[in-house]
Amino acid sequence: MIKMVRYALRAVMVSCVLSCGLAWSLSAEPSADAQPPVPAFSVVSLDRKPVGSANLTGTTYIVNFFASWCPPCRSEIPDMVALQHQYGRKGFTFIGVAVNETEPTIREFIKKNKITYPVVMANEQIVNAFSRYVDGGIRAIPTSFVVNSSGRIIQVITGARSKEVFEQIILDAQKKRRISK
Repeated sequence: MIKMVRYALRAVMVSCVLSCGLAWSLSAEPSADAQPPVPAFSVVSLDRKPVGSANLTGTTYIVNFFASWCPPCRSEIPDMVALQHQYGRKGFTFIGVAVNETEPTIREFIKKNKITYPVVMANEQIVNAFSRYVDGGIRAIPTSFVVNSSGRIIQVITGARSKEVFEQIILDAQKKRRISK
């Protein structure tokens, strides 16, 4: 009987130690090595400027796959424009990637929504480059990839976000940038 009680107590203690260790590992911030590097990409924006991982080195940015006909995408664009104005001079930018669109339609959309951040037309290279970071590939829009100044993808977001949520993401990414220097 005493052996059974000791065995049960040991099993409970081992279970507690393992549970605490698992809880700590889930709550611990992932190491920089666990954050995948942004894929190499190079495209030309609709204002004819090069946009790519090489010329964004040292910049915190969010790559946002969107479409003008997508209601959730349209709802978050004004907030993204406002945040671009607010944080653009502080080492941050959005990069819009227009999917399933025509260039004239997107040009009109950019003008109508006063988008000042770079917007590129989706092509196979950029879609394939980022799709590998989402189970099953990019199947929903908007889908956004948060990249820190070290060139690591620190978050993948599927679905629209509010201005407050995007702002917190930007501030967190900027804070991590200052700490890592």
